[in-house]
Amino acid sequence: MEDFKRILVVSRMTTNCQEAVHCGVSLARKYGAELSIIHVIHNPFGLEGWNLPTVSLEKEYQAMMRQAKEDLDRILKKERSEGLAVTELIREGEPTREILKAVEELKIDLLVMLAHEEWRLEHFLFGRSNEEIVRKMPCSVLLVKKEPEPVKW
Repeated sequence: MEDFKRILVVSRMTTNCQEAVHCGVSLARKYGAELSIIHVIHNPFGLEGWNLPTVSLEKEYQAMMRQAKEDLDRILKKERSEGLAVTELIREGEPTREILKAVEELKIDLLVMLAHEEWRLEHFLFGRSNEEIVRKMPCSVLLVKKEPEPVKW
């Protein structure tokens, strides 16, 4: 296994991405690597041609983004206080394209992202497909599995 010098974690701005962030932090510490976290803002409500009222969905989307950002800030604050340098990248646009650009610009050795099946709503809101991202990456990719939530009856 190669030593990774530059690691990029994809944050989908969902609470579940904490698993991928923790994995990226752990690997950055182990290899003494530079750690970057990318958030790609893909606003499905900015698309033209919407004829349906989307106010409630857009509010829900904004609330999800706010909560996830607060959770991520809390995690990163702790890691930064323990001496880990973390760079946050905020990009707007089509997620796969923006992630690929960041990988090339930063000369990333390892891309870390959450491996899970996307629900249709999440795919619509966040516009990503793991398969598409993995196929296009010029670097190693680590997909982090998240334990499924127990079913509550």
